[in-house]
Amino acid sequence: MDKFRVQGPTKLQGEVTISGAKNAALPILFAALLAEEPVEIQNVPKLKDVDTSMKLLS
Repeated sequence: MDKFRVQGPTKLQGEVTISGAKNAALPILFAALLAEEPVEIQNVPKLKDVDTSMKLLS
């Protein structure tokens, strides 16, 4: 697995394309909570745990 470590005061911005793997959806969803700006997540698999998490967060 590739990793990027970002250090320093520079803020990141841009887009990242990630596969719609079912085991990636929940970590991505909850990582979006840390963003200060709105986050758009696409290609999310239709799974019960993803749906339940979305209901809990909204």
